[in-house]
Amino acid sequence: MSTQPTRPLVQIASYNTNLQAERGLPQDLVDWLAPTLQVSSFLARERRAPDIFAVGFQELLPLHLGLSGLSKSVIESRNALILSQIEKHAPNGERYTLIAKVVNVGVALLVYGRDDSVGRRACDVQTQWTSCGPLYMGNKGAVGVRFRVPGEDGGLGEVYTFVCAHLTAHAPKLASRIQDYNHIVGSLLFPPLPSSSSSAPTTMFATSHLFFFGDLNFRLSLPPTHEFASRAQLPHLVEALATEDGRAALKEHDQLLIERDVKGTVFHGMREGEFWRFKCSYKYRLGKVDEYDPKRMPAWTDRIMYATHADSPDEPQTSSITNVLYTTIPSYTTSDHKPIVSLLLLPPPSPSPPPISSIASSTTPPSPSPSPSIPLLRLPSDFHPTPDPWARAKRYTGRTLDRLVGYCWWLLTMLGAGSALVGLGQLVLSLGVWRWWRAREAGVGQDVLLP
Repeated sequence: MSTQPTRPLVQIASYNTNLQAERGLPQDLVDWLAPTLQVSSFLARERRAPDIFAVGFQELLPLHLGLSGLSKSVIESRNALILSQIEKHAPNGERYTLIAKVVNVGVALLVYGRDDSVGRRACDVQTQWTSCGPLYMGNKGAVGVRFRVPGEDGGLGEVYTFVCAHLTAHAPKLASRIQDYNHIVGSLLFPPLPSSSSSAPTTMFATSHLFFFGDLNFRLSLPPTHEFASRAQLPHLVEALATEDGRAALKEHDQLLIERDVKGTVFHGMREGEFWRFKCSYKYRLGKVDEYDPKRMPAWTDRIMYATHADSPDEPQTSSITNVLYTTIPSYTTSDHKPIVSLLLLPPPSPSPPPISSIASSTTPPSPSPSPSIPLLRLPSDFHPTPDPWARAKRYTGRTLDRLVGYCWWLLTMLGAGSALVGLGQLVLSLGVWRWWRAREAGVGQDVLLP
């Protein structure tokens, strides 16, 4: 008697730490990485630890250090803290293994697997990065992790792809965010899948399960005629966002929802939980649990989206992934963003297709055996993601500029005792003094030579 395969449980966590480096996280991460027993009725019934943890960061450390490539100590510290915390708060004492970590400037991603399910079985692990700042620099961009989990029946199994991104900021720059997304699709490239006969690189969509998350920076875009459109109405907007009914009405003006679900310009084939059920994740006063900064209109800038091979492109509003939990964590106050977390119950793993010899009749002429296949996402018929042939050149052009700018910025910061502006002032002053001294020396020498 066969039993139904267990549905994998994936927990996604994302946080823009506001360039805080080591100071960006408290030492106890239970509210963020283990909130499920308190707020999830699913886990209240079944004390189950996630099979996979994916933790993403944006603005991981001060920008000049990120551009200089000096993120290793920060990411190692985060890895040690996160691993200790998820094991400490695992409901049944489960152990985890780091599957992969990757960082590009200030965008980082760490993925962990539970030892008795995915952690020791994950293979074909790959990491990638791309940048979409000015001249392809890394102040904005994305990082990705991809791996395969072989089937328990010995088949190739399924492929998981996780992408953490940080897109262009500010409400009027919607077109730039869409351009960032398209650039990431074309330049965040992975090697071909094991089941493929092609040697060409693949986009993030060549996968069984895709998770795209981070500080995507999409804002509320209220029309001029809306009652809360003017800055003077900001207090009333905040009051409306304090209630679920008010958020449900205002979500219709969310840029991401409009571009994804109405216009179809971004995040093709991806689904999302009901983000309006929690308060906006941005922008908060530093040190405050629940007080928006009046300099910006509140918005759901931090998001988690997903897609699976079992989803149909003909039913874009339904998913085979059950969104068990999707919320923000208000208690974190060192950033103007709130961390977000989602708990996703995936469909059961697909059985490997039987070999052709087991299904062919005895009278069927012999034919070549088909190559084993991996279930892949089914995308809308009008969307065809294509690798950018210039992706590598663009990435390393940006990386070179990152290092040049980062090293200069770092030197100025060191010269200015922590302030690049002070360092620049000291450099200008030093050059001025040096030029004055050279001119004075030349003047003294000329006086000596006169008859």
